[in-house]
Amino acid sequence: MDLDVYVTAHRAEWDRLDHLLRRGNHLTGAEVDELVALYQRTATHLSLIQSSAPDPQLTARLTQLVARARATVTGTRRASWRDVVRFLVAGFPAAVYRSRHWWIPTAVLSTLLAALIGWWIGTHPEVQSAIAAPDELREMTRPGGEYETYYSSHPAASFAAQVWTNNAQAAAMCLVLGAFLCVPVLWILFLNMLNLGVGIGLMSSAGRLDTFLGLVLPHGLLELTAVFVAAGTGLRLGWTVIDPGPRSRRTALAQQGRAAIGMALGLALVLFVSGVIEGFVTPSGLPTWARIAIGIAAELAFLTYVYVLGGRAARAGDMGDLDTSERSAELPTAA
Repeated sequence: MDLDVYVTAHRAEWDRLDHLLRRGNHLTGAEVDELVALYQRTATHLSLIQSSAPDPQLTARLTQLVARARATVTGTRRASWRDVVRFLVAGFPAAVYRSRHWWIPTAVLSTLLAALIGWWIGTHPEVQSAIAAPDELREMTRPGGEYETYYSSHPAASFAAQVWTNNAQAAAMCLVLGAFLCVPVLWILFLNMLNLGVGIGLMSSAGRLDTFLGLVLPHGLLELTAVFVAAGTGLRLGWTVIDPGPRSRRTALAQQGRAAIGMALGLALVLFVSGVIEGFVTPSGLPTWARIAIGIAAELAFLTYVYVLGGRAARAGDMGDLDTSERSAELPTAA
């Protein structure tokens, strides 16, 4: 493409579109039709220039022009309760379902790491002595010790709110920091599994692993699943930076980033449920089997939600992204 010739041939159309946009609401019916036609043609011009003869200054001008025209043509759309319902029954579960090839391996490997750390600490007294003094370890692991009283140390409502805030922050960090080539996400995961492994190791060495699991499983199943989903999504986002596939890196990151934002909102709701369980069920006087059953029921409900609603929405083409009408136009890419 000869860029100078192309610009000369179409500059008048771009100037005319800019003129119509500046007139705002003072357009006749014929001028509105002309604006729509010029908007469509200019979007095509922008696509051709970007793919054949990219020029930063011209591309910036046409991008701004197309964005202004698109806003004028489509108008401002207000969010409604219908959007919230669609997000909960399709968008969020579809995004979780589509990222399952990332968060399921993350969950398996992380759980194995926590178990390995727990075994190492539980079978090596010298490692336990490096963690704390013997008297401190006995205080933590004894009946009524710190591991047990932790869940009832504050009023249930405030404790649930604190837990939800902390876990939501951890999940958000996994989602946001994934773009930094996955490294921060791996570190956050390691710290979480290290804390879990230390608890497993110390309580098992005291012969109270069953008590520890009875305290962790009611809320921990759903809580850790949410963290694994966030971490898997963050890792997927980081890998997109490394290998965007057939799409441009900008387009791929935009799509994955928008999906990650939606995931953050959805996971905040999931972690709210786990926080409520941790605040009200874990320290309750219910039998251990009943508390664990509640945790298993919550976990199965979430997985059913993801695989039934999410799987159906994903097969219908839902990417967990914005609607096509709400996204910027994307250039076609070579196969």
